[in-house]
Amino acid sequence: MKKIRIAQIGVGHDHAEPTFESLKVQSDIFEIVGYDPVTEEEMLYPERMRIFDGYKRMTAEEIMADPSIEAVAIETQEKDLTKYAIMAAKAGKHIQMDKPGGMKLSDFEELVAILKEKKLAFQTGYMYRFNPTVIDAIERVKNGELGEIYSVEAQMSCRYPVSRREWLKCFGKGGMTFFLGCHLIDLVLQIQGRPEKIIPLTRPTYIDGVEACDFGMVVFEYKNGVSFIKTTSEERGGYMRRQLVISGSKGTIEIKPLEQGCATPRMLNNMVRVCIGDQNDEWGFDGVHSVSEEYNRYDAMLASFAAIARGEKENPYTLDYELELYKLVLECCDML
Repeated sequence: MKKIRIAQIGVGHDHAEPTFESLKVQSDIFEIVGYDPVTEEEMLYPERMRIFDGYKRMTAEEIMADPSIEAVAIETQEKDLTKYAIMAAKAGKHIQMDKPGGMKLSDFEELVAILKEKKLAFQTGYMYRFNPTVIDAIERVKNGELGEIYSVEAQMSCRYPVSRREWLKCFGKGGMTFFLGCHLIDLVLQIQGRPEKIIPLTRPTYIDGVEACDFGMVVFEYKNGVSFIKTTSEERGGYMRRQLVISGSKGTIEIKPLEQGCATPRMLNNMVRVCIGDQNDEWGFDGVHSVSEEYNRYDAMLASFAAIARGEKENPYTLDYELELYKLVLECCDML
């Protein structure tokens, strides 16, 4: 199997380190040619630079000019993601870009247009798409096992220090909804499609004097029910309460926590509770519990990207879907 020659641009995204580590681990799939940490980001996150030890430092321009480099992983700060993706697309590179993209719809639309014209592979870093229990839950939705879906509840919270919460100001009124809520918006869109009405409720908590929008919530109205997402950076115990609940006329699935660490640093698993059938209406019935096998969220994602870039599989997330999702994220952030 021919390896994908790839370079990484950026160290400012929270997924920059595990993405590059996964590229290194999957050396049977990828050949890492080099990296550009982006000078501004290198100065902000010097502790992350260790991941690049032993690899060739390049400029973004050098990466784009090298015809032997087939693909680029873009892990810059969110505000610059689409900018570098457009640069890579114009250079004819396949693109693995972290989520959710920059903050201008016109830039994302330009990116999609170039990708379509040049027929390039494109993948965004929504890691829950490669969570085995989420995949199983969505498959149950599609095959009708849960019946008519009337509600999705998704939460993804944590507790950050004051400096990190202040940093959320860079997303304006999007705050936590733009930063982490985009993951949950992707899940709601996959499961229920576009809502009839969107009610953004992102706010500052003002705890510790922080004025950034560190509390993110969005309500989605559908013809047969209401769904919501919630994400905050000021929730004690937020990691253990990260969850996805899908409710339908025939059953309910709860994944909680969505991800938890296992014995090995690179691996995760999930707790799942399934309630299907009339017996689950009885008081005290607690559903069927299970724990997923261990997995690495980045390995599966990047292996899938390589297969798409090689033309071995079709991307299940089309460019039209990615654009629709991006627009929905901006609407949920009241940024359109």
